[in-house]
Amino acid sequence: MEVRRTAPVKLVVPDERRDDLHESARQFLYCANRAAEFCWDADSHTNCITANSTARDALYAELRDETDLTANLVQEAIRRAVHATKGCVERWKQGKRVSQPEFTSWSMVYDKRSATFYRNNVSLSTVNGRVECDFELPADSPTPYEQYVLSEEYEFRASTLQYDEVTDEFYFHITTRKYDDDESEVSADTEHQTVLGIDLGVNSLAVSSTGRFWQGDDYDHWCREFEKRRGEMQQRGTQAAHNALLRLGKREEAWRKQYIHTVANEIVTEAVEHDCDVIVFEELTDIRERLPDAKWHHIWAFRRLIEYVEYKAPEQGVSVEEVEPNHTSQRCSRTDCGFTHEANRHGEHFECQKCGYEVNADYNAAKNIGLRYARQRKHRLRSSPKSGGGDALVDVRITGGIVNGEGYQPIAGD
Repeated sequence: MEVRRTAPVKLVVPDERRDDLHESARQFLYCANRAAEFCWDADSHTNCITANSTARDALYAELRDETDLTANLVQEAIRRAVHATKGCVERWKQGKRVSQPEFTSWSMVYDKRSATFYRNNVSLSTVNGRVECDFELPADSPTPYEQYVLSEEYEFRASTLQYDEVTDEFYFHITTRKYDDDESEVSADTEHQTVLGIDLGVNSLAVSSTGRFWQGDDYDHWCREFEKRRGEMQQRGTQAAHNALLRLGKREEAWRKQYIHTVANEIVTEAVEHDCDVIVFEELTDIRERLPDAKWHHIWAFRRLIEYVEYKAPEQGVSVEEVEPNHTSQRCSRTDCGFTHEANRHGEHFECQKCGYEVNADYNAAKNIGLRYARQRKHRLRSSPKSGGGDALVDVRITGGIVNGEGYQPIAGD
């Protein structure tokens, strides 16, 4: 069984080399967007490029000439674009509205050749040679870094460098992999998946089927504060106020992006820590009708959150899927019930009118999202000739255990 672990580490970057990393990220995003443009065909999904070798053969030499990036960084940028295109094509085949992938967030992917680890620092490739960055580790020990990166039992995989515009700090999200002693042993049940359901909302920005809540209060508060400040500056009508308004807009955009990036990172971490193979969201179709209280910044946050998770999760070996949103907030998530009625939900409280099950409404919806994916996947595999018509085991991770076709099963240690 393959095991992945992530250890986000804060980096101390020498002041004289910070510009090298910023320029490297700019060129990395340029390569990723050029590759996305090459891979995309707006007229037909069958013409989109989804093979990394095809994109690499066509673009590698050209992008190496156009940028100062090392060979490995160029290849990782191409790989990111191909993966994003592949995900869009899959949604396109399902009749969903998609557009060409676009990469705007500050991040770079390093493989084991472009990043070299030492006990207290890491050497990273840039457009101006390598830069050595010290780790800022917590005082207590052992840290996740020491446990997973320094251990010889774990193998370093491609990891992501990110920059926090709000705090002006760099973070390296390190990914490692470990195999069991018998690496040749392969599970006979290759179709087994564990799913993490995610519900998006106004009061709670996101809720997972494991019972973790990402509250929206702080996000709403600062969006209102920025809106208030914009209104005050607009009333002044001076050139100075106009310039200040432009600066405020940039700060607000950077803050909102960083806030959603943090939530996305934590959702992916939640999936990894609970050994989930898939993160499942609801489709955002008709989201304004389903959430009439949602403001423009909520809709923006929902779309960005799914987008960020879609490119962060695969780096940890986790895929991202979407399911239809019909009645997930009104259906009882108990596997032996499933009664669906609009009277089941009262604001943030859910009470099944049939079996009496009571729980937080958003948590109930998150479980239903995971269960809907599990039911749909079982149906597809049962009807597929390649599956032999057998059952496909799909677990949905919830608080304290899992649920599947056999009902609730507790997991020791939760």
